[in-house]
Amino acid sequence: MSESDPLVVFTPSGKRGRFPAGTPILTAARQLGVDLDSVCGGRGICSKCQVAPQFGQFSKHGVTAAEDGLSEWNAVEERYDSKRGLPAGRRLGCQAQLLGDMVIDVPATSQLHKQVVRKRAEARDIVMDPATRLYYVEVEKPDMEKPSGDLERLRRALHEQWGLDHPLADLGVMRALQPALRDGGWKVTCAVHRGEPGGAARIIQVWPGFYEGSIYGLAFDIGSTTIACHLVDLQSGDVLASSGLMNPQIRFGEDLMSRVSYSMLNPGGAEAMTKVVREAVNTLIGEVAAEAGVDRAEIVEAVFVANPVMHHLLLGIDPKELGWAPFALATANALHLRAEELDIEAHPGARVYILPCIAGHVGADAAAVALSEGPNVSEDLVLLVDVGTNAEIMLGDRTGVLACSSPTGPAFEGAQISAGQRAAPGAIEKVEIDPETKEPRFRVIGCELWSDEPGFEAAIGDRGVTGICGSGIIEVIAEMRLAGIMDEDGVIGSAAATGTGRCELDGRTHAYLLHDAAAAGGPRILVTQADVRAIQLAKAALYAGARLLMDRRGVETVDRVVLAGAFGAHISPRHAMVLGMIPDCPLEKVTSAGNAAGTGARIALLNVAARREIESVVRGIHKVETAVEPRFQEHFVDAIAIPNKTAPFPLLNAVVSLPHVAFGGGAGDDGAAGAGRGGRRRRRSRSPA
Repeated sequence: MSESDPLVVFTPSGKRGRFPAGTPILTAARQLGVDLDSVCGGRGICSKCQVAPQFGQFSKHGVTAAEDGLSEWNAVEERYDSKRGLPAGRRLGCQAQLLGDMVIDVPATSQLHKQVVRKRAEARDIVMDPATRLYYVEVEKPDMEKPSGDLERLRRALHEQWGLDHPLADLGVMRALQPALRDGGWKVTCAVHRGEPGGAARIIQVWPGFYEGSIYGLAFDIGSTTIACHLVDLQSGDVLASSGLMNPQIRFGEDLMSRVSYSMLNPGGAEAMTKVVREAVNTLIGEVAAEAGVDRAEIVEAVFVANPVMHHLLLGIDPKELGWAPFALATANALHLRAEELDIEAHPGARVYILPCIAGHVGADAAAVALSEGPNVSEDLVLLVDVGTNAEIMLGDRTGVLACSSPTGPAFEGAQISAGQRAAPGAIEKVEIDPETKEPRFRVIGCELWSDEPGFEAAIGDRGVTGICGSGIIEVIAEMRLAGIMDEDGVIGSAAATGTGRCELDGRTHAYLLHDAAAAGGPRILVTQADVRAIQLAKAALYAGARLLMDRRGVETVDRVVLAGAFGAHISPRHAMVLGMIPDCPLEKVTSAGNAAGTGARIALLNVAARREIESVVRGIHKVETAVEPRFQEHFVDAIAIPNKTAPFPLLNAVVSLPHVAFGGGAGDDGAAGAGRGGRRRRRSRSPA
């Protein structure tokens, strides 16, 4: 190339170079490493390589671009524009040829590794580079003088036209190949998977000619209580449908250890749990495929994340070794499998990627959270808490990351709560209690009005108020503490002690009446002493795990807290702090990451480099085992109190005032409202924590 050759500058990358006149813009982009997409390999079929020429004087680039700097609009572009339409000012990069100095803008939609912007403002974007992509190729016809098989010539075409090194093919591809080649006039589109160990590529599917459709992938987060599934377009990155359901393994045990015990005590127990979770996976695939109007056979890839017990049961591995020290995993490495090995009903050649586990009871779901939120690259010390039946907790920054798991149980997700339910329309999700009158107001999922606002009853309709979900139970118990209805030890006071008839006798203890629709045939929703105890145990386990990591790190405070989990986006930082779920921290530094594990699964689905990244990151995360750490029990006991028996929580106390009340544990004891921590308390008994 000489100095007299035309100069082309690509934006927004700023890459530039000189090329002989007549060079297609797509060719120049590829030689400069510009991120310009193409499925058809420059044949004017796919339109992925659309560019926007910029004309005028660009002093920044030292270029004056005239309209004659590009070849004229040609017949291929005219045909495409007449059939599908090209936006004004766009050209096809494979057809437009460089004739003079030019500035070429590559729109975001034309970038091969385009970014898929996630809706949460604080979350990073996902750079598109899925493991399975579409490639259009032209294959040599068979020749008597140069005998070779159709598959060998297809593999050679993929290598020569796309740089794919001799991809492998399953038997199903070989069966379909010959008719596809002949029906397509020796032109086919291939779905090729590039995500296997060692970089081997594998042909998943062939279509005759240029395939107009798309291919799809699944991102699964298999939790102890719930299973979530997202159907994603592997070309655009769009989430087309999402669905979730309760994990049917709950009938074998509500928490992880009870399921491990079921496996130990019942011959065939592990196999039964594997069967039901795989059935649930296929049910969800059917739901999202039907919602998006996608054929299951078009789903060519899936990514799974799960805690170690769920991980093993999905794989059909008995999790009994996770029931006792040293909590040995069958494998901690990332897995590359055929979907049919997991009985997944999708494309027969579909591939599955399962993220690596970190260690012991910190699994692939925690790895997915690390991939999504990046504690290992944080400039400040971040505490990352994935709230669920088994909470995964990470503490770290760019100098190192610690991790542990904490058995919180399913209370945060509405289980083990008397009126608890999944987060669904009709469930109470937000609560406020007036500290003077002790009267509550609340909001339910599916309605923007508060319960004391005009029109609330009409807005909720016949469905009514159905129960209380995880975020709602957190808020109501925190509000009860703020309103003086409940004391530091979690004891609910009597009507006489609290001054409200909403505190009613419930056996030997008291309960707080949150909502009464009995007159209309609806439910009476009470917060019972047992409900409070379930939340106390769950939040104490959560806090103790976080505090244990802080001890190991040698710190008394953290810079910020990120709450993740299925309902992490709905947890109020203020109420979480009042409960003592998390260590004391400025409230504005407590944020939500939503379902970060599911997001991490989607990142791994859409970016093959992210898989290598997280496989490297997990090797540097240090696991702390709560089960063998004496300090865990000490922190747990202190954290039973609300917010905590010994931790001072100065930042919280600067923004809220916690009433100094103390109530007896017995039903016949009216308690002593107004007694502070140092005051006298009348107490005949205390409900067990």
